[in-house]
Amino acid sequence: MFLLKAWRTTAFGLYGFTQFTKAGFQEHAKKFKEEDMQISMEGKNCMVTGANSGIGYATAEGLASRGATVYMVCRSKERGETALSKIQSTTGNPNVHLEVCDLSSISDVKSFVSRFSSEEKALHVLVNNAGLLEPNRVTTEEGLELNFAVNVAATYTLTELMMPSLEKAAPDARVITVSSGGMYTTPLTEDLQFSESKFDGVLQYARNKRVQVALTEKWVETYKSKGVSFYSMHPGWADTPGVAKSLPGFSEKLSGKLRTSEEGADTAIWLALQPKEKLASGAFYFDRAEAPKHLLFTGTARSHAVIDTIVDKLRDLCHLPL
Repeated sequence: MFLLKAWRTTAFGLYGFTQFTKAGFQEHAKKFKEEDMQISMEGKNCMVTGANSGIGYATAEGLASRGATVYMVCRSKERGETALSKIQSTTGNPNVHLEVCDLSSISDVKSFVSRFSSEEKALHVLVNNAGLLEPNRVTTEEGLELNFAVNVAATYTLTELMMPSLEKAAPDARVITVSSGGMYTTPLTEDLQFSESKFDGVLQYARNKRVQVALTEKWVETYKSKGVSFYSMHPGWADTPGVAKSLPGFSEKLSGKLRTSEEGADTAIWLALQPKEKLASGAFYFDRAEAPKHLLFTGTARSHAVIDTIVDKLRDLCHLPL
């Protein structure tokens, strides 16, 4: 087991340093097609979580600049209003709205969805971008480990409860979940809230991101007849406020080599714009191309078989009907 873990870390490091940095983006961008990003989003409703900074902000701004009506889901009203004003100013699009919701609270997520759904709007694009890497064990008021609450429980609850709004936009509706390359270092595990005595926030974050990729596959299977597509993606290693705060050593070590937030958001925006016939629902994307979900000889592929058990646990923890 020790050797397998060591190989996963090594394989991830080698793959990451050659692909996930700014240099990797610049190399991959040589194959990008300019016309892919020149698609209007006029008349489409898009929702982006964690939209006040970093990749979420860049995604919201990119969608707004193409004419979309954008709903920015942010925890902080103050920071959200600042970001909202800036996006409206830079894009000239007045149809950008702030939705205040604390994603660490499943109750708050449910209240938000209830408010949004009551307006009977179609939702064309949901970008599950909000993420958290808390290094210490913190438990929410609802009894959930904090990383899991934001990265998995909220993502799952929001997506499930937004399905009626997404179905209104079928067959063009899509859910884009921003995962992380860190998921390459770990298999899927049923230990959702990290029961081990010595807490490891980085490992928990990686586990959460692996769950997101497996959930994307499960959603395709569950909702295949609903006209909604599901994609997960990896933004690469971007220089965002979240990375600087959560991984200061990593951020400092790769100073000048990390992607911008705009480069990190590029694939999420690309996925929102493309005709769905061009994409593979359930796939994992990186730099505008389908990417592997597992690295060679890391033994993570078979672990996705436990996703049904995980979904049952999620529905129970989040108090969603079976």
